[in-house]
Amino acid sequence: MASPLTLLMPVVPGTSLQAIAATLAEYQPKLHEALTSIGTVHYARTLLLDRSAANLQPTGQAGDNYVIAVITEYDGSFNAYINDFVAQVGTVFDALLQFVVGGKALTPVANNVAAFQAFVTKNDASQQPPNNGDGTQNDNGLYQAYPYTVQTILAALG
Repeated sequence: MASPLTLLMPVVPGTSLQAIAATLAEYQPKLHEALTSIGTVHYARTLLLDRSAANLQPTGQAGDNYVIAVITEYDGSFNAYINDFVAQVGTVFDALLQFVVGGKALTPVANNVAAFQAFVTKNDASQQPPNNGDGTQNDNGLYQAYPYTVQTILAALG
C-alpha cells in the first residue's frame, strides 16, 4: 500500500520565485534519476503555491506568502523513504531549503537526518488531521486504484 507525502515548505519572505524555479530546473534531472534509483516512488511533483491567491497560483512576483510543495506517493515506511531521499537527493533538498523558513538550520540534511525527518513530519499535510484519513493504520486518506508496489509494477512490465 502506497503512502502520501504532501510536504508544504513556507518560503522566506521576499525570495525570488525565479531563483526557486531556476534551482528546481537545475536539479530536476538529478531528482528524476534518484527517484528512479530509489524505486519506491509512484509519483512525485514539486509546485510553487501562493497562499495569498484564492486559487494558490503564484503571480511571479516576490512575496511573503509562497510555499514550495513536494507531493509524492511512495511504498514502504516514512523513515525509510526519508532516509532514501537524504541519501539520494540530499543535495537537492540542501539547495531548496535555502529558500525555506528555518531551512538553513537543516542543511546539509545528510548531517541532520533526525531534524529533517521532524521537519518533514511537521510540514507534511498528509500526516495532519483532517488530511490523514480516519487515523487508522490502514487509512492514510489516499485513494489507490491498485495494491501493487512500484517494483511489482516494473517487474510485470518487463
